[in-house]
Amino acid sequence: MTSTYTQQRRTHLETLAAQLVEHGLVGRLLGGDNPMLWVWHPTTGKQTIIFATPSKDGWQFLWSPNGQMSADATARTVQLLRDALSDNPP
Repeated sequence: MTSTYTQQRRTHLETLAAQLVEHGLVGRLLGGDNPMLWVWHPTTGKQTIIFATPSKDGWQFLWSPNGQMSADATARTVQLLRDALSDNPP
């Protein structure tokens, strides 16, 4: 049986994953009861893992290197991921 915490985390990651394709990225949910999102750029081959974690201000997405954004800002998160995984980051 999955906890409410796990269900909320999965929901945030699934919402983010659904927006990746329209920005040229690919993602796959991993981890079963401890979900995380594997994201990669099909052209550059660069990749990262996204974690969703609760914080005092609500849920946050975290990724390497140094990525962090509110889980309520999925469009901005996808934009930041696209920039981080491209050949020419800003």
